[in-house]
Amino acid sequence: MGYIADNRGRKFALLTCLVLFVTLTAAIYVVPSFSLFIFLRLLAGIGLGGVWSVLSAYVTETWPAHQRGKAIGFVLAAYPIGSALAAQLSSFLMPDWRLLFLIAGLSAMLPLAFVLIGFRESEVWKRDRGVTQEGESVSIKALFTGGRARLTIIASIVCILVMVPYYGATTWFPSYLARERAFDAQTIGNHFTLMSLTAFLGYFFFGWLADKVGRKPAIMASLISTGLLIAAYGYSTSPSILWVVAPLYSFCMVFPGLFAPYISELYPTRMRTTGSGFTYNVGRGLSALGPIVMGGIATAASFSTGIVIAGGLFLLAAVIMLTLPRVDAVTADDTEELGEREAVAV
Repeated sequence: MGYIADNRGRKFALLTCLVLFVTLTAAIYVVPSFSLFIFLRLLAGIGLGGVWSVLSAYVTETWPAHQRGKAIGFVLAAYPIGSALAAQLSSFLMPDWRLLFLIAGLSAMLPLAFVLIGFRESEVWKRDRGVTQEGESVSIKALFTGGRARLTIIASIVCILVMVPYYGATTWFPSYLARERAFDAQTIGNHFTLMSLTAFLGYFFFGWLADKVGRKPAIMASLISTGLLIAAYGYSTSPSILWVVAPLYSFCMVFPGLFAPYISELYPTRMRTTGSGFTYNVGRGLSALGPIVMGGIATAASFSTGIVIAGGLFLLAAVIMLTLPRVDAVTADDTEELGEREAVAV
């Protein structure tokens, strides 16, 4: 989707992503087999995942630099709200899971209509297409040429080190709480409702912090806090401590919201969405291995051991972040290479 956004426009790509998600998610209502169900979910996931990279570039190109953190924080703060609503809806409709997917797909027609009617194409993208060799196409290969290979590889590694343990740990949190900490189903539900609330607040706080101290310091603060808190969450055997640590962890685990404007600013306009989409979705794609690895660790040792290891990977991601540039001075109109811009090394 990043390729489409950089070559056909941000609005066109966003509409494509939403149409994919709406039609393929709603189509699951009549799916005849499990294999087709998996196939449709995969394609719908591509559409949904593309929304992230397109919106991050759109925010970068339409908001002032000093407000981008708050803007993307506001956008992604809707995620925990949607997650909480989906959880409540599923409690009523779970026996009829097909209807749940139909509602999910059709509900996305609202943002689709909003983008179609209310969104204008990025002026920055249109200007850049007019000056870069008559709108030459951008490919993934461009992310590894012109001195950008190191940037692309390191940013992808950071995403992998965050996404794999995040999805690996959170997928097994309910089993961890039930099997190793003796939480009942209702308590687990309340536990995750509280985590959704604090995640909502966390996106706003860290968005504000990113605008105050810079994207990179805010991301590192999020990763270090998340790593320490999730390790404490796995190590603790006290229910009272778990109730304190869990909301703090979800408050700090806002990596997608912080990384969105940051990674978009690392690349020039002509490949902004391709770059951010590629690096983030490499991690998101490999995150499918997270639950498998966590399940293996739980079998060999325990869920708590796997959660503590996940904390270590978050901390490692923070260390590797040190090698990436700080780009708080970059403006939406930047079309030059990173080394020619006002990037500030840390």
